[in-house]
Amino acid sequence: MAIAITLKEYLQNNDVSYEIIDHRRTDSALHTAEAAHIPGDRMAKSVLLGDDESYLLAVIPATHRLQLDQLTQLTGRKLNLITEDELQQAFADCETGAVPPTGLPYGIETLVDASLLKQPDLYFESGDHGKLIHISVDKFRELESDAIVAEFSKHL
Repeated sequence: MAIAITLKEYLQNNDVSYEIIDHRRTDSALHTAEAAHIPGDRMAKSVLLGDDESYLLAVIPATHRLQLDQLTQLTGRKLNLITEDELQQAFADCETGAVPPTGLPYGIETLVDASLLKQPDLYFESGDHGKLIHISVDKFRELESDAIVAEFSKHL
């Protein structure tokens, strides 16, 4: 598989230049950062949550743990991790678990942890477990201009 078509079109439609980084398949965002020889703080990890209302995509550094209680306070919603089946339905053109941090083209509200935006550049899943996208943080900020930016994760 290559870059997920939804993501590829989104990047093209927004005139975002990017680099593709190949890496061996891993079981977590932090291990992906290690395999690709990139700093874990620059690797964006996407966590899909949901409730009876809708899905929400929380994007945090691979070196952080999501603080669900802070998200509950921030959103006023009781969010839970969703199942792999729901994840596959929401990101149908992505391999399970290779979720990009861009909810907008998938119709999903996105929250970005503020610590990610302090980095000079970011790496994230392309929809394929063997490829990462590398872009400047400024371009990512433009792509996610509708996202809520807040602190809702803690360094491991």
